[in-house]
Amino acid sequence: MRRRLIAVCGVALAGVLAACGGGARPAAERGALTTEAAPSSAATGSSEPGASVEGAPNSADPGGGADPVPPSEPGGQPPGAGGRCTAASLTGRLQPTDAGAGNRHGVFVVTNTGDRTCTLTGYSGLQLLDAAGGPVPTDLVRTGLPAPEPVVVEPGASASADLRWTVVPTGDEPVEGPCEPQPASAAAIPPDETQPLTVTWPGGPVCGGGKIEISPFRAA
Repeated sequence: MRRRLIAVCGVALAGVLAACGGGARPAAERGALTTEAAPSSAATGSSEPGASVEGAPNSADPGGGADPVPPSEPGGQPPGAGGRCTAASLTGRLQPTDAGAGNRHGVFVVTNTGDRTCTLTGYSGLQLLDAAGGPVPTDLVRTGLPAPEPVVVEPGASASADLRWTVVPTGDEPVEGPCEPQPASAAAIPPDETQPLTVTWPGGPVCGGGKIEISPFRAA
């Protein structure tokens, strides 16, 4: 009689554990749940690793269950976007495109010379430099259009940003001769990076205290 009572209690205890949502799962099984979709209340497991509920796939069955959600790239980037583009994986050039009424326009083009896809999101930093590598007055102003969006740059592909500046002296800048020191190059820093790449500056002096308007990167 006593043995029968113990057996009944054992069955009742197993039922309680199953009703509590599988709280006695082995640590390895609990860890696996963190990388898969959460089971419905009807499919919560039992205290036995091999047990399963009818109509719900066994977590140990490689062919069952919902398709796993693909992991995101670092920084919330879409799969296949790679990491951020760095100065080490890029080459750059500044190219004048248009001139009129004292304004100058150009593009800053970067090319992915690395062996992996990378992503540019937002604006480049830019500091004008003289022939000795010293800083020349630079006032970089970000334009709001177009809105910044991630630009996926595959190996060999390019992205570009628009530039605009003036050659008309303003304020106390001299009207004869260069309004500001002549830049020879520029240090350009990819978005969210700290190391620059150096590019030749072909645009002459930048008046207005070195003011340059720059757009976000876009696919070239």
